[in-house]
Amino acid sequence: MTLNSESPSTSNRDWFFPSQSFNVPRSPARRFSSPYPRTTTSFQNSSSNFTSPLAVPRTLRRRISHRHRIQNSAGATTDEIGGKSNDAVLIQSEECPSSGNKTTTSAHKKCTDFVRWRMACVIAMVVMCFTSLLHKNFSLQFQVSDLQDEFSTLNARLRHCNISDSIGIIDSTPEHNSSSASLKNTALILSLMMFSLPLVFIKYMEYISNLRRPLDNTTEELSLNKRLAYRVDVFLSFHPYAKPLTLLIATLLLISLGGLALFGVTDDSIANCLWLSWTYVANSGNHTNSEGIGPRLVSVSVSFGGMLIFAMMLGLVSDAISEKFDSLRKGRSEVVEQNHTLILGWSDKLGSLLNQLAIANESLGGGTVVVMAERDKEEMELDIAKMEFDFRGTSVICRSGSPLILADLKKVSVSKARAIVVLAEDGNADQSDARALRTVLSLTGVKEGLRGHIVVELSDLDNEVLVKLVGGDLVETVVAHDVIGRLMIQCARQPGLAQIWEDILGFENCEFYIKKWPQFHGMQFEEVLISFPDAIPCGIKVASSGGKIILNPDDSYLLQEGDEVLVIAEDDDSYAPAPLPMVKEASLMHIVRPTRKPQKILLTGWRRDIDDMIVVQGGNLPKNLIIPKTTERILFCGWRRDMEDMILVLDAFLAHGSELWMFNEVCEKEREKKLTDGGLDISRLANIILVNREGNAVIRRHLESLPLESFGSILILADESVEDSAIQADSRSLATLLLIRDIQAKRLPYREAMASKIHRGSSSQGSWREEMQQASDKSVIISEILDPRTKNLLSMSKISDYVLSNELVSMALAMVAEDRQINDVLEELFAEEGNELQIRGADLYLCEGEELSFYEVLLRARQRREIVIGYRLANAEKAIINPPAKTERRRWSVKDVFVIIADKE
Repeated sequence: MTLNSESPSTSNRDWFFPSQSFNVPRSPARRFSSPYPRTTTSFQNSSSNFTSPLAVPRTLRRRISHRHRIQNSAGATTDEIGGKSNDAVLIQSEECPSSGNKTTTSAHKKCTDFVRWRMACVIAMVVMCFTSLLHKNFSLQFQVSDLQDEFSTLNARLRHCNISDSIGIIDSTPEHNSSSASLKNTALILSLMMFSLPLVFIKYMEYISNLRRPLDNTTEELSLNKRLAYRVDVFLSFHPYAKPLTLLIATLLLISLGGLALFGVTDDSIANCLWLSWTYVANSGNHTNSEGIGPRLVSVSVSFGGMLIFAMMLGLVSDAISEKFDSLRKGRSEVVEQNHTLILGWSDKLGSLLNQLAIANESLGGGTVVVMAERDKEEMELDIAKMEFDFRGTSVICRSGSPLILADLKKVSVSKARAIVVLAEDGNADQSDARALRTVLSLTGVKEGLRGHIVVELSDLDNEVLVKLVGGDLVETVVAHDVIGRLMIQCARQPGLAQIWEDILGFENCEFYIKKWPQFHGMQFEEVLISFPDAIPCGIKVASSGGKIILNPDDSYLLQEGDEVLVIAEDDDSYAPAPLPMVKEASLMHIVRPTRKPQKILLTGWRRDIDDMIVVQGGNLPKNLIIPKTTERILFCGWRRDMEDMILVLDAFLAHGSELWMFNEVCEKEREKKLTDGGLDISRLANIILVNREGNAVIRRHLESLPLESFGSILILADESVEDSAIQADSRSLATLLLIRDIQAKRLPYREAMASKIHRGSSSQGSWREEMQQASDKSVIISEILDPRTKNLLSMSKISDYVLSNELVSMALAMVAEDRQINDVLEELFAEEGNELQIRGADLYLCEGEELSFYEVLLRARQRREIVIGYRLANAEKAIINPPAKTERRRWSVKDVFVIIADKE
């Protein structure tokens, strides 16, 4: 039966093609997918090959219903699309590179990225077309509505106007609407393109990076994305205002895109749309008033972007505020001060130094002290707040930083400071001095220069030359260990001198001041001595000698123009010269001033210190006024690293035949080695004999092996092994002190012990203290104390004179920081030669019960070439320096003592 494919269906049977009995030949080059199952029977045609699964031979007839025809047409369309897709896949697979034995992972990845790229482009184009069609639909709808309104209006106007005029109006209105519609479409498309441009750019960068990636992984090459991200990171990190600028640009871009999009979907002007876009960005709730699908979509998008920008802005502001507070908390901000005192470093001496500076600035209403150390700012402020003293209006500012870094030095306004104090670190002396040397190098490298001077605390006297060589005239050095060693020797030979030094070095009582007084030009120094009612002159700063300070000059010295007077006064503004008082001549009868005969002295050659030789030559003390020296026996308990310097000072002070006993845990051979390495030649000692004893100073049986009752002075040193810990060193010193005093009290003569029992009473505690005090009358014990809190324990017991090491060094540093000229005075008072502070008995200047004024005692002391600066009465505990009412007469006792400045005998 012959069937026509176009004829309608006449039977219920349907013919399906291809049937299972037919097998479509496959092309060897391409493979096509088919929805039909495979068959085993093959169908071949010798005249032609099948190129499509839908090809049907002419001899085959089928009857298809209308419904099946429609389904087969849809199926053919689907197969055609699937075949094209498979063709594309096959073509891509042919284009993909492949290697014989190597893996195809890299090639497969490149093919996958290429497909993703094409799919992204297709999706972007579909989105743009869909958005354009959607906009066109809404635009046409709005235009129809506008045209209807316009048409009704024109119909009303036609009744009153001419027909020709109405026709002109009708013709012009569509032209205006068409031009406005095209402009809005352009704005909408432009906004969409600008919005999708970053996405396209990122995809393009990924595609370029993948293309440039080598097939083998032997060579590492950074992708373009990583390079771009690195450049952006560098830009944001290098420029301080990069983040706010980026946020501002993003905000303006969002407002512009939102304005263009709103202009495309609404009838408002571009200016109104930009303002409306800004309101959506600033307040996300404004989009609720939008009407229509297009304006609502745009307003929601702009509001969402505005929320993101607002969140980023909040994060940026929060980070900036947190960073600023963190910078302030950690002390990173810059100090904007002038004429302040700068302290570099942190040590146990800082508390005493701040106290002295606060007292010195009290007369000025307070000052500013800046402390910079390699510690946390909060920790420094907490430690300073725990210090138990009043700052008296002085502000203390702490900053964290290193004095070796110029940026940190500029942060504390180092170039505008009036004084810079470099504290020595706790620990090894050489390392501490090396760090101080590097700090001075950093200070001299400041480009702006330094307005003030530098005060450097050193631990070893041998390093002083290097620091002065580097710093030059800007540097003043205070060798703490050397100062304390010399001071302990002076205090051991003269009990009570430690309290005198505390009064003079500190700013609480009287201290040294230098000032120029033009009215004294042409006057003799003897007249200047009694010209200050509230001060005591003790030296002259000679202008003709380059500012050299001469302590205790000759009475006949005439002050020249430019000379300045060195005085001891309570404050720099508390004294002024007054008319010369009427002082009665009261010469001590047994002191005979020898008549000086004119002499001729020939000096052959020239020396740098020729002026010093002339001054010293003019001030020789007559032999009958010199107190003869007696031999002494002194004990050193402990070992210091500057022991050789102390031995040399003692050898210069003591009489010939004196003995120095050294009792410590260092063996005798090691002692000799250390002394020799320090530059001491024991064979050249002229006045003292060294006696070595080995033992522990805190063990009683070791101390009992020493003749403690025979020593005139005992020095308990902070041992070198524990000097890094102030509390441990002080505990050891206190234990040694109590053991020595107890052993001395037990070895008192029987008669003195019986006499002491009569006065002791029944109190065992009072008995012990009286025994300690009675033993202290026999010998002087000087304890080196590092912690100022230990001072109260020793002062309450009254069994030892004491030396506050750290506090005295802090006082010296504060005085030199306030006036660098005072350092020359202190160096001479602590040196082996020159003038020094001494305590003398009153019987050298007056008789028992004699009535004299202080000025009269001062003039009597000038017969011995001495300057009296104070006195201590027999029943008083403390000395009075620079006493008031110097012209008032009073009755003196030979048990009183006077504090003088005199040449070392």
